[in-house]
Amino acid sequence: MSDDALRYGSAGVDIDASNAAKDRIKKLVESTFTRGVVGGFGGFGDMFRVPPGLRKPVLVSSADGVGTKIKVAIDAGRHDTIGRDLVNHCVNDILVQGALPLFFLDYVAFGKLDPGVVEAVVAGVAAGCRENSCALIGGETAEMPGLYTPPDYDLAGFIVGYVEEDAVLGPHRVRPDDVLIALPSSGLHTNGYSLARKIISDRLNLRMTDSFPDGGGTVADVLLAEHKSYLLALKPVLDRVHAMAHITGGGLPENLDRALPPTLDAVVDVSSWRVPRVFGVLMEAGHVERAEMYRTFNMGVGMVAICAPSDVASVLAAAAQAGLKGWRIGTLRPGSGAVILS
Repeated sequence: MSDDALRYGSAGVDIDASNAAKDRIKKLVESTFTRGVVGGFGGFGDMFRVPPGLRKPVLVSSADGVGTKIKVAIDAGRHDTIGRDLVNHCVNDILVQGALPLFFLDYVAFGKLDPGVVEAVVAGVAAGCRENSCALIGGETAEMPGLYTPPDYDLAGFIVGYVEEDAVLGPHRVRPDDVLIALPSSGLHTNGYSLARKIISDRLNLRMTDSFPDGGGTVADVLLAEHKSYLLALKPVLDRVHAMAHITGGGLPENLDRALPPTLDAVVDVSSWRVPRVFGVLMEAGHVERAEMYRTFNMGVGMVAICAPSDVASVLAAAAQAGLKGWRIGTLRPGSGAVILS
């Protein structure tokens, strides 16, 4: 080889590091395999059997990321939780249509690949998949020097689940006398982090290792609190629920409306729960207006289920069995599909 010959490594791509990362994550991936998985780790494509005994199944898919929460993980040097956040977020997104997860794929992109970070991230993804009975059957780890500046990286996930066609949940099932049931969030989940990070760094002048105002641990502890999965809480009562809203970016006003028919408004009683202190700290320090808070953050509500009054007790009991204390958050009234915070 001549002295001026270039190699892939000369351009910043380390194939050996990529191979080392794959070796590290092989057991993690295989630990999530369910009976539906066909084949093993490392194929060009990944295969999954359609569950037997279904009458008219519909596949439900979703893709998402964790937003700038990933920057918190990078700044804190804690990479083993955001993968779990990613899986739970995607599980919730298809759950609102009544779908149960089948399999998951992840994508991690680096400026300079770090096998240890890859392993930590995928460990979180694998944990989330095992907890949700979802197989991690494939993914991609990319190294793209010049696009990401180390130690920055990005993470995305892709989920596929199923539901019987006649059991799909949504606005078409909602009735005028239905009520709204809320399930609590565990913090910011995966939304609003660009504003939260700005308030914490520019207004509160706090680092990740500093104590968060009013308790809860360090700034990193509070901001990296897991994005909950509501699968275990709601799976037993999916036949009692008419529609659901996963409260993510846009908050209650811009997510709950997606579960409403065009003839009904949702009236949310904001006095029915105590907003977690983390949101109060951010609101006060950032001088954020109330309306902006409710359309940026979940404000303590991670999921809203819409059901008949006669099924409220069953939904709340199922949530309690999964360790979640739900509550009645509002009602419906004739309108135009709007969400009213009262």
